[in-house]
Amino acid sequence: MQPGNDSVLIVIDVQNDFLPGGALAVANGDEIIAPINVLARRFSHVVLTQDWHPENHISFASSHPGKQPFDVIELPYGRQILWPDHCIQGSEGAQLSVGLDIPHAEMILRKGFHSDTDSYSAFAEADGATRTGLAGYLRERGIRQVFCVGLATDFCVSWTALDARAAGFETLIIEDACRAINTNGSLDEERRQWREGGIEVISML
Repeated sequence: MQPGNDSVLIVIDVQNDFLPGGALAVANGDEIIAPINVLARRFSHVVLTQDWHPENHISFASSHPGKQPFDVIELPYGRQILWPDHCIQGSEGAQLSVGLDIPHAEMILRKGFHSDTDSYSAFAEADGATRTGLAGYLRERGIRQVFCVGLATDFCVSWTALDARAAGFETLIIEDACRAINTNGSLDEERRQWREGGIEVISML
């Protein structure tokens, strides 16, 4: 794989709370850090994303009396899985992993900072209407092709990829540079959406 100057690597949420020992650890999430560092050197353009929640965020189970992490509720924008408190603004858990070595990354995009809306995707919040501005930024930079890696495959990586494709970018997921939560069959469901949405799944090996 040799990406061109019109390609971007989006490194999604490689943060302490999603790594082993974190508040919402993704199994074996630390395994992708070294491969992502190698992969990023092939790209002229790299964007990092960072989950960045206020305390008492609507996606936290602790914000809903009687609810537990991984319960599902309905919110005005749709179905919401409730999570343990994670990636709270300014906390150690919210910091990008110190293992990431991508000094040429051109942007860190923070998401999930509105208290009443979750945001898995780097392009739009969970309401589907509130845009982050990333699509416009990439178009102005002449980007045509988006490669997605990071955590977690079946949530933030998948939603980012689906929104990138919907925005008109050729979109690829490098699946061996991702790790999944895979709760209640979520990974199979996302893979189905990738097939239907025209997203290519590749390996860096």
